[in-house]
Amino acid sequence: QVQMAESGGGLVQAGGSLRLSCAASGRTSSRYVMGWFRQGPGKEREFVAVISWSGESTSYADSVKGRFTISRGNAKNTFYLQMNSLKPEDTAVYYCAAGWKYGTNWFEQRTYDYWGQGTQVTVSS
Repeated sequence: QVQMAESGGGLVQAGGSLRLSCAASGRTSSRYVMGWFRQGPGKEREFVAVISWSGESTSYADSVKGRFTISRGNAKNTFYLQMNSLKPEDTAVYYCAAGWKYGTNWFEQRTYDYWGQGTQVTVSS
């Protein structure tokens, strides 16, 4: 079993920055990818960014490309999402997730077995 814990959400003005952290504990695997997803008010949960366990490969949703950066921390099981130039439409609950399944794409939610509880990010205009 793997436990996921996000932190770092909060309230920020448009144009500002936040950094989200995610710590994975338990029986992790170097096969896993670590993803960030978000769910805005009245919207379905959507893919934001993903990084391989090694940190060598990353991918982003078009809506955040060039503004958000996903990275792996020095602590092996810690990952970050640096969010710059935030917009009101970035307001959402952000979730980190871990997992891996053969034959699925990293941006698909079905790839992930383990999810955190989420952290609220609110961007004011």
